[in-house]
Amino acid sequence: MKIVFMGTPDFSVPSLHELIRAGHEILAVISQPDKPKGRGKNMQFTPVKEAALEYGIPVYQPDKVSNPEFINQLKGWNPDIIVVIAFGQILPREILDIPRFGCINVHASLLPAYRGAAPIQRVIMDGKKTAGVTTMFMSEGLDEGDMIDKIEIPIEDKETYGSLHDKLSLAGARLLLVTLDKLEKGEAARTVQDSSVSNYAKMIHKQTGHIDFTDSAETIERLIRGLNPWPSAYTKLDGKNLKIWDAVVLDDEYPGIPGEIVELTDKSLYVKTGRGTLSITSLQMEGKKKMNTNDFLRGYKVIKGTVLG
Repeated sequence: MKIVFMGTPDFSVPSLHELIRAGHEILAVISQPDKPKGRGKNMQFTPVKEAALEYGIPVYQPDKVSNPEFINQLKGWNPDIIVVIAFGQILPREILDIPRFGCINVHASLLPAYRGAAPIQRVIMDGKKTAGVTTMFMSEGLDEGDMIDKIEIPIEDKETYGSLHDKLSLAGARLLLVTLDKLEKGEAARTVQDSSVSNYAKMIHKQTGHIDFTDSAETIERLIRGLNPWPSAYTKLDGKNLKIWDAVVLDDEYPGIPGEIVELTDKSLYVKTGRGTLSITSLQMEGKKKMNTNDFLRGYKVIKGTVLG
């Protein structure tokens, strides 16, 4: 197939690799504009742009794909299909109607569940046991198009956003090839989404990671995993930000108030929550490197009874 590929972050890259490996012709790659990053604010290529340039594929980064000049350029390429994966812009009807096979999206959830920007984080934070990827025909609505194929991925007990992201990214790349093969053969079935059972995975911000210790230990532990490695769950200790990277839910109940350090061991801080106790086993003090709690306690004096937050 002659394909225009639209994608921006790391999640999209394995699909681009698989399309090329499978022999599809990538006419062009469309990605979001480069952004400044780091202390020096140097402009950094998007991960998809970096991958495309390695293959010598032309890359275009319009501020808005709805720009008439860009749409005319897209029409001139005459693609069989446009593949969209975590691109970051809504496609207008004029673009959706260009390819003969339509515009196909690879979405990191088992639609119609978790439409929106952050399905991977939210499915962990909500305590679900299964995640997945869906391929669908794109429509003008947000992740509302007719579904084509799905693949389910079990969520492990200690699954993090980072580990699940990588699993779904690779699974999505494989599923995309299956979907394209069905489209070429005229065997791709369309399944309308049941919007009555959909939900919205709203965008994640740094503030999402603020730990409310009045929540249950189970809820907080899922928050920690769902935001690892970004933006991370955090609280405050002695007025400084304290990132929490790993924790275990304990059955034991201790007297105290939510956020209070109710017990210290060689390897952990026990923190009282709204329901249950949380054993913090990996953390990172502001301005310091990530470390296990055992190493942290060797260099930082923590007093039992201190309240986090």
